[in-house]
Amino acid sequence: MLTALSSAVSGLDAYQEQMDIIGNNIANINTTGFKSATGNLADAFSDTLQAATSNTNAIQVGTGVTTASVTNDWTQGAISSTGVSSDLAINGNGFFVVQDPTTGAQYVTQDGTFSINANGNLVTSTGMLVLGNATAGSPPTGLAPIVINTTGMPSTSSPTATMTSYTINSQGIVTVNLSDGTSFSRAQVLLQNFTDPQSLTSAGNNLYSNLANAGPLSAPAAPGSGPLGTIQSGALEASNVDLSSQMAALIIAQRAFEANSKIVTTSDELLQDVVNMKR
Repeated sequence: MLTALSSAVSGLDAYQEQMDIIGNNIANINTTGFKSATGNLADAFSDTLQAATSNTNAIQVGTGVTTASVTNDWTQGAISSTGVSSDLAINGNGFFVVQDPTTGAQYVTQDGTFSINANGNLVTSTGMLVLGNATAGSPPTGLAPIVINTTGMPSTSSPTATMTSYTINSQGIVTVNLSDGTSFSRAQVLLQNFTDPQSLTSAGNNLYSNLANAGPLSAPAAPGSGPLGTIQSGALEASNVDLSSQMAALIIAQRAFEANSKIVTTSDELLQDVVNMKR
């Protein structure tokens, strides 16, 4: 009876965690670039009452359930147009690399809600610097903040020319258009991918850390190269949460939680009967 009670309590804990995961998924159904998570269960250690022999089977009684892991579904979400030039979506594999301007710590994200700050830096909605190749067309020598301004404009352009607009193509190349009608390639947004993205750790604000343990695939590279996806400017990737499947999983978790609570109640009643028999 005590084993049944402890097993049921472990079930309550496990299915509460399942509902926490599902609740977080549903809460982020409209979060840009969000990836849904799934809790994976495993049985707990079993008490062996009799070891197996050549003539008899083992007698084991399980002690409950535990959450073995929580995995993210990295399937791409739907891409929708926003019409904002600085908004970027990744069509395929890869992550944007961003940097905290205060601490220098680097993160990755699939949320391409970017803008240009007062210094011309391409930044996230929380002010993180978007990294890439500082000079488009040259081999990357290391990640640097993407700056979109007139620096590096060709000598054939008017020295008084100003930036009127910019575009970012599918390979991440930032082209600056000048007031005198000329244009030039200013920088290039690069992407990073990992051998084990499940090792990435959510850091909030749609950012992921623990990059080294996730196994970066070489250095960040141009979009469209190798297994990396391409960039779609003026668009964002939506959350990949499927509401119907989440609601179905929620019902299953709720029913399992209720069943385990019934085991707790029944075990408590049996223990009470045992105590009463002693009186």
